Amino acid sequence: MKTISSRDNAQYKEYKHLATSSQARRKAGLTLLDGVHLCQAWLDLRGLPEQCIVSETALKNPEVAEIVGKIEHQRAHCIAMPDALYNAISQVEHGVGVMFVVPTPERAVPDALAVSAVLLDNVQDPGNVGSILRSAAAAGIKQVFCSGGTAFCWSPKVLRAAMGAHFVLDIFENVDLAALMAKAKVPTLATSGYATKRLYEMDLRRPVAWVFGHEGQGVADDLLSLATQTVVIPHLGQVESLNVAACAAVCFFEQVRQNQS
Repeated sequence: MKTISSRDNAQYKEYKHLATSSQARRKAGLTLLDGVHLCQAWLDLRGLPEQCIVSETALKNPEVAEIVGKIEHQRAHCIAMPDALYNAISQVEHGVGVMFVVPTPERAVPDALAVSAVLLDNVQDPGNVGSILRSAAAAGIKQVFCSGGTAFCWSPKVLRAAMGAHFVLDIFENVDLAALMAKAKVPTLATSGYATKRLYEMDLRRPVAWVFGHEGQGVADDLLSLATQTVVIPHLGQVESLNVAACAAVCFFEQVRQNQS
């Protein structure tokens, strides 16, 4: 196990950039997974990380020690550092003290939508994006397509909110959603507060592609015009609309309910 003890270390500076800069993460094709749950999920579902980073105090934690043991047993890279240096990288307050450096996958966008999927149009809040990914994975959806204005899926905040959903999803970013919808082989359903068709009136016992939009403006007009159907979730309370992540969860699990009934 290598040790880093100086903030001037070149490798340490790279970690700081990955932790604080979305541009650095995109350029390097790398991101940080912070915490036991995400690191263990990566080991179980994807394999070894590029590097494992651990604080000196965390080495005494049984869960962290088990993860480090697996890493070192397979001769992967592991780096220890004083708590002060680790905490300056970590964005998790009162975290356990272990993180992985992992590659962010780059995938070619399929020629056409052919299975159940999620399309995110300019969804900007990382917490919302992560929650949608988590709900999609739980509902058995495999593909997620994000427009250029959507929050970077491999940012630390999205990763924490998704709780490992990334590792069972195929995520495509900077996608031309209009072109994708135009060639879709499955129905595309866009949510809109102005739709007349209620979600619960839809037959969802087949693959569909869900389209969700910006937290304030909703799905863009050009995408609404391309959708097979626009749908609304009826609600009784005197509120204008649901949060986009809550809206997505309702849609996904109505589809699950119909397919299981």
